[in-house]
Amino acid sequence: MAHRYALRMDRPNSWTVFDIFTGQPAEVERKVMVGIKTRRAEKLVVELNIQDVKRRDDAHR
Repeated sequence: MAHRYALRMDRPNSWTVFDIFTGQPAEVERKVMVGIKTRRAEKLVVELNIQDVKRRDDAHR
C-alpha cells in the first residue's frame, strides 16, 4: 500500500508535509504543515501515514 504523506524540503531544516495524491500540504488540527523543522516533520509523516492506513482498513471492513 502506498504511503499518502511525504516530505518536501522548503529550505534547509524547513519542510512541508504533503499529500502525494493531491500535492497539497497536509493539515493537522486546522494548521497547514509548511515550514516544519526536520524531526517534527518526519514524525508527522509517520503519524499521518499510520492514521491513513487505519482509516483505509476500517473503510474496507
